[in-house]
Amino acid sequence: MSIKLCAMKSLDYDQVQQLWSRCEGLSQLDSREQVQALLQDHPGLSRVARDENRVVAAILAGHDGRRGYLYHLAVDVDYRQQGLGRQLVEQCLDLLQTAGISRCSVFVYQQNEEASQFWQSLGWRERSELKVLAIDLEPFAEAKQHD
Repeated sequence: MSIKLCAMKSLDYDQVQQLWSRCEGLSQLDSREQVQALLQDHPGLSRVARDENRVVAAILAGHDGRRGYLYHLAVDVDYRQQGLGRQLVEQCLDLLQTAGISRCSVFVYQQNEEASQFWQSLGWRERSELKVLAIDLEPFAEAKQHD
């Protein structure tokens, strides 16, 4: 088994999406178009691990110029406990730091204790003073048109 870590490409989307869907919940923000836009805006920042031609781990990463964000770290069940997740995270953090980003955040579902433990084992801390609020802009825009 020869695993290679490299930049995620648009052509990886189908395999990456299948991996993500086996490991966690996805939304309309994870469409091919949305992911390709992030990859285009931040080339080389998102990473995959390949065993031959098969994507066995993936992480999506981006930044807003001030803060970095990691999304959808997933490792195929058969490839866990080999350090792939840690290696992908470290590569992303190195690349974010090179881009001048000094802080990075990750969002974890409240009920995903395994993910919380993983991130904490890498030195990440929970920000209990923050509450995340979100709005979907498409329904928001449609509601404004009817006012």
